[in-house]
Amino acid sequence: MRKLSSTNYYNQTYLEEKCALNELLHLLSKRWLTDVLFSIEEGNTRFSSIKEDLKHISDNILADRLKHLEHYKLIRRRNNIHEVPQRVEYSLTESGTKLSDMLDQLCKFAEGEIDFPE
Repeated sequence: MRKLSSTNYYNQTYLEEKCALNELLHLLSKRWLTDVLFSIEEGNTRFSSIKEDLKHISDNILADRLKHLEHYKLIRRRNNIHEVPQRVEYSLTESGTKLSDMLDQLCKFAEGEIDFPE
């Protein structure tokens, strides 16, 4: 976590206030976040199924990324209180679906158009 008085924090805050795209890119740069989004899009709606799909993600990071996605209204969390234990399911919101579609296009662009060094 960055110190609130650091130059790095000041610069990031400035960039995020300058353009919403900078804030979105900062959010998307969090490790595993896009993978969690794609996993939900592929039909993994429960914590355990997302965890199984993303074998190397820790429980803490998965929980954190789900909270971020929910905070930004890219996914919705639904509790089924009539089951014991309660079943929690995640799904993409309309915004989450739009973002996922755009990220898919970016992935295809990166794979086909960018010559990354090996």
